[in-house]
Amino acid sequence: MSRVYNFSAGPAVLPEPVLKQAAEEMLDWHGSGMSVMEMSHRGKEFIAIHAQAEADLRELLAIPADYKVLFLQGGAAGQFAVVPMNLLRGKSAADYVNTGYWSKKAIGEAKRYCKVNVAASSQDANFTYAPKQDKWQLDLNAAYVHITSNETIGGVEFHWIPDTQGVPLVTDASSHILSRPMDVSRYGLIYAGAQKNIGPAGLTIVIVREELIGQASPTTPAVFDYKVQAEADSMHNTPPTYAVYIAGLVFQWLKNLGGLKKMEEINIAKAKLVYGYLDQTEFYHSPVAREDRSRMNIPFTLRNSALDDAFLKEAKSHALTQLKGHRSVGGMRASIYNAMPIDGVKTLVEFMREFERKHG
Repeated sequence: MSRVYNFSAGPAVLPEPVLKQAAEEMLDWHGSGMSVMEMSHRGKEFIAIHAQAEADLRELLAIPADYKVLFLQGGAAGQFAVVPMNLLRGKSAADYVNTGYWSKKAIGEAKRYCKVNVAASSQDANFTYAPKQDKWQLDLNAAYVHITSNETIGGVEFHWIPDTQGVPLVTDASSHILSRPMDVSRYGLIYAGAQKNIGPAGLTIVIVREELIGQASPTTPAVFDYKVQAEADSMHNTPPTYAVYIAGLVFQWLKNLGGLKKMEEINIAKAKLVYGYLDQTEFYHSPVAREDRSRMNIPFTLRNSALDDAFLKEAKSHALTQLKGHRSVGGMRASIYNAMPIDGVKTLVEFMREFERKHG
């Protein structure tokens, strides 16, 4: 059976070279006589895998030495709670920017732990843009400022880094981390679920400035305390070992490709193919403000929504899968993460043209 072009928002497509290497190493990793799935997380084999993965991630993102890299569990949704547990540091309020579905989820969870000031919102336009900095109302006494730098569902991406006037900036970068270079030093904390651009579900990556850890709320479970996990090299409890291994292979794949600058060039080219077509047709519509369009997640609608089911059925017959939009917004969504080959994007655009010719 041939592989499909998988446009799922997550768990998402992985690079074929990574899958092939993992398959080759499934029963015997580097002569160890066992699968990575079977290894003790305390054994020298897995410790080597873990160390290499961290070193490669640090190299790809040029992570400064005064930042800790944690390989945790619980997903980005878990971090919605873990961030305030760790970063309030005795303060009672935090600023959040509301740009859509995942921002709202983060805000709702943070309200369990502190007062949330919604410093800016794009709800007035159904979350189709990123609020300009001059519209933000920041509280300089806030513990931190939180943004969702790429909204997976709404397809809105920050292509700029906010100025938070010295207050630590926190971002949920789950759906665009590693898609382009990132100035880590501008952030207090970056977190991301792995299942979009890094690896399989089960792994959550946290990159946090050292000075921000060590003052977790007294009620924080040890497994969620950044300082505890940092001191234990993310092994206070058993980490998601196989997910870390696959992430490490993805990091190596990115390095072999030429790093994040090269990856960004490829991603720009892929996004231009889709948006270029959407902008010259009235059959489909892209709802997001042009300057805030995501390169990773591209939502679009058909002018005649009665054709939605036919579109999805015919797309599947062309080996184009997982194009249905999220239930909260409807329409279609093409997630074109790092591992989606440009041929997959070209095939999608050609199918969209063909479908318009037949039904337009």
